[in-house]
Amino acid sequence: MPEITMVDLVRNGTLNAEMAAVLWAAVDERQSFLTVAVPRFAGKTTTSNAILAMRPTEMPAYLVAGEPDVMERLTRERRGGYLVVAEFAPAPVPGYIWGAPVRRVFEAVHAGGYALQTALHAPGVDEAIVEVTRGNGVSDEQASIFKLVIYIERFGTNAGNYWRRITDLYEVREIRGGRPVGQSLFQWRADGDRFEKVSEPSKFGLDRADLGRRAAVIEDLARTGKSSSEEVTSAISTYRNSILTGRNLTNS
Repeated sequence: MPEITMVDLVRNGTLNAEMAAVLWAAVDERQSFLTVAVPRFAGKTTTSNAILAMRPTEMPAYLVAGEPDVMERLTRERRGGYLVVAEFAPAPVPGYIWGAPVRRVFEAVHAGGYALQTALHAPGVDEAIVEVTRGNGVSDEQASIFKLVIYIERFGTNAGNYWRRITDLYEVREIRGGRPVGQSLFQWRADGDRFEKVSEPSKFGLDRADLGRRAAVIEDLARTGKSSSEEVTSAISTYRNSILTGRNLTNS
């Protein structure tokens, strides 16, 4: 089955190009993010993978499950990039972790200088962070590694007619008392099936013109139907190289 890309998600209405641009900028800047939903089949893994696929090709990502020896090795080696956990959940599913393994991941993230990406089930942004902190004994300081929470809702009555929307793209400034302090960047409005920009990022993607150019790249790919993994990767790399070339010309 072909990999579902960020452009595919824009084309099917899960989010819009402006939101995709923010997520692209976030992984370029190696920001940690948490993908959240309540029902099964909401697309947490699909969305997370599409976001991570936009990161620079030289930025590694390691799938981990809080294994003591792996966490110790990654902390020691300080390879950079992302530590990726399938899900935080107290369920007997391979790759799902809870409690002590979760705390080991956070310790490795902070000691080794990594970013973190994972997912969990919760009915909202606030509840998701509470699951991380109070549910797993993670400190406010450690949980503050998260800079974005992507909240997804699934609609429809069966697998044949499910549809999904990112109903809240939330920027976290800090975790205080086990709860998030921050702001929604975009929210979905049921009237008109539309996404509304609520505020601008304050911790990353601060160049508004850059975000606009990234959105234009995504919009062009969606408009022309160029949504394959190879086409999206090529367009992102071309844009990234143009930015680097411009910087080099400015500095020469």
